[in-house]
Amino acid sequence: MEHFESYEEKENYIAQSLQLAMLLEVSAYPKPGNVHRTRDFFDTKFEHFLASAVALNPCWRKAAYRGILISLGKLNFSNVNIGELIREGVEKVKAWHSGGNTSLGTIMLLTPIAVAAGKTFMDGNFNEETLRKNLRFIVESSTFIDAVNVYKAINLVKPGGLRESKFLDVKNESSINEIIEKKISLFEILKFSSSYDSISLELVENFKITFELGLPFFIKELTEFKDLNAAIVDTYLKILSEVYDTLIIRKMGLKPAIEVSKKAKEALEAGGLKTTKGRELVFRLDEDLAKYKGKLNPGATADIISSILAIAILKGVKP
Repeated sequence: MEHFESYEEKENYIAQSLQLAMLLEVSAYPKPGNVHRTRDFFDTKFEHFLASAVALNPCWRKAAYRGILISLGKLNFSNVNIGELIREGVEKVKAWHSGGNTSLGTIMLLTPIAVAAGKTFMDGNFNEETLRKNLRFIVESSTFIDAVNVYKAINLVKPGGLRESKFLDVKNESSINEIIEKKISLFEILKFSSSYDSISLELVENFKITFELGLPFFIKELTEFKDLNAAIVDTYLKILSEVYDTLIIRKMGLKPAIEVSKKAKEALEAGGLKTTKGRELVFRLDEDLAKYKGKLNPGATADIISSILAIAILKGVKP
């Protein structure tokens, strides 16, 4: 585990760990249906994701520092302003590239991780149990101000597949007024949206997929086969095979999402990137999904891969 001489070194390590997680996620290939190093979308390209990771360094540092302040007793969990950090992250990313939405879900997941990591490193031994405890406090202590800022962030990038909602529709301008008037916290809104959005569910369930499904599988694959790219892609297939991607569901419906998960499972059971047959199925699935011009992009799954990699790197995994 890293040794730090100053708070600034902690901030830098956390920020750089999260940046590396984003870079490794988008570089891993072929993650079927995603943008990766050999696959672009019409409006969103590989280099846009690289720019996003660069843009977020000051945001991750600020988030980590707020975690340090919590540990020092100078800030409460409810005063972290997690929504402000998310909005600022989205603004930074938009300023650094001209492509489409690259990172909203990733920012939603990695921002609380940055804060929690800052506190966890200050508390002494960095371990998953303490990190998850801090993550829970951060998310559940969110306020209505956080909700307002996240709504503003979402409207800045206008992610694909957004549909009208009867509960505080993010596209309805009156929703922010209602949030303020009724003081509806971000956590309350996430609980509602968790029924149809994997990122919200991951936040509400304290990163269950990240810690209980993805991370153990990734560490096992990496330890056993010593191939980082294969470990990332196969972890992606593992999650996609067990959790229907909600971005696909929002864009195309449940049936296509089920079919994509079925194909991911077939590729993984054939050995994923570790066998000739598995590689053939993975590359074929990537080609098949690319024909839909991003409409069958398992983007929520990719966001969760970023959170898995972030935790792994914070624990000491290196390329």
